[in-house]
Amino acid sequence: MKKIFLTLAFSISVVSIAQEITTNDALRYAIDNMNGTARFRSMGGAFGAVGGDLSAININPAGSLFFNNNFASVSVSNFNNCNESNYFGKMNKESYSTLDLNQIGAVFVFDENSGKSGWNKISFAVNYENTKNLDNRLFVSGYNPYNSISQYFVDQANFVTNTPFNDYQYEMAYETYIINPSTADPNVFVSNVSPGGNYYQDFFTTANGYNGKLTANIATSYKNKLFLGLNLNAHFTDFVTTSRLYEYNDNPENPSSQPTVREIVFDNQLSSYGSGFSFNLGAIYKVDESLRLGVAYESPTWLRLKEELVQDLYTYGNVNVPAGDQNRYYEGPIFIFPAYKLKTPGRVTASATYIFGKKGLISIDVASKDYSKTEYKNSYQNNFRDINSQLSNELTTAYEVRIGGEYKIKQWSIRGGYRFEESPYKYNAVIGDLTSYSTGIGYNFGESRLDLSYANTRRDYNQNLISSGMTDTARIKNIQDNITLTYAINF
Repeated sequence: MKKIFLTLAFSISVVSIAQEITTNDALRYAIDNMNGTARFRSMGGAFGAVGGDLSAININPAGSLFFNNNFASVSVSNFNNCNESNYFGKMNKESYSTLDLNQIGAVFVFDENSGKSGWNKISFAVNYENTKNLDNRLFVSGYNPYNSISQYFVDQANFVTNTPFNDYQYEMAYETYIINPSTADPNVFVSNVSPGGNYYQDFFTTANGYNGKLTANIATSYKNKLFLGLNLNAHFTDFVTTSRLYEYNDNPENPSSQPTVREIVFDNQLSSYGSGFSFNLGAIYKVDESLRLGVAYESPTWLRLKEELVQDLYTYGNVNVPAGDQNRYYEGPIFIFPAYKLKTPGRVTASATYIFGKKGLISIDVASKDYSKTEYKNSYQNNFRDINSQLSNELTTAYEVRIGGEYKIKQWSIRGGYRFEESPYKYNAVIGDLTSYSTGIGYNFGESRLDLSYANTRRDYNQNLISSGMTDTARIKNIQDNITLTYAINF
């Protein structure tokens, strides 16, 4: 039977959304972390009119013109992700740390000093960055007084427009006694988990992966006053998440004619991978030697994604079942879903920088991003009608403010930054606003430079234990600490 469902998953699942894609799945790609070089991170990413840093070209591609020489940098980051969960009053904490090569790139600068043209400078750059670290650990536990996770399988079995995936979820649950046909209507399925509430539930998930971007940049300046730039970006994503959802109850047994399920263990492993494209346009105008103004546009990112899913389902301590079926196990096949497309929203950034001679600078960026423009597509457009409508109705335009400063003392540089980003949701109870503080130091050796930064970022969000059937969520306080070290050299 499992082989039949595997074949159907290949041949028929193109006619509908099998994966139960959610709004938060889209935001995994639409929301970027503020990664990059140590100097960039320490100043909160407020580089839209500053330039002179390889990560700055991700904000405004005209920034590559503010290098005086050919330049290269490489950055490594220690990323710590801490999640504090609250589920019906039960608190838990889980942390995870990784060390990654976060950025590497180079820029080549050419000056035109003949005076024959006002276009006096051109630059070319290539830069790679991890735009988002997806490594994560989360543990949630508590007593749910209302809902059992069995309602997920009831929803799947009673799904109006059945697909091979819905049918497979039904088969898993039926074979492990979680659901049965209703005695009133054999076409409607009901839960065999006894009612009464007080279900102990815990959820543990691990995630590993990244969103990366390779940028090719070209920029030119006119009379050293107007600076224009263009980026062409190739995007990459590779993400694996593994989760285990457990439930136990000791409520009174169901009537003797109906099985009773005491314990459920539901394992999932989802692999997502793909690639995409975007571009950036940017301009910086030097009002005088102290003041610069910038404006930049980042296009939507067009991604093509593929997913694979493996599921296992266990039940223990079953009552009113045939002898030997007190414990049941269903091992699922590998579902390889048809590729689909995702368009994440573009961004507009306005920037201003004031430079205090050779002593330092202060900079501010203000950006906006309309998350309601996020959209799924494939060959069967109606397949994504519901999720696209949900994205349009639930998400909104979010504004971001980045402020950064730098002060120089001989060869030393002291830096600080602040970043605030609104929730992408109209009602930010789902995902809250983001607040980040950063600081850093740098030392200039003459032809090379060493920079160190620390950034602390906080955001709260709601976490579903399962994608449908129960609306109860855990409240998560997410705290990210990032230490980045960058070595840069003129050549």
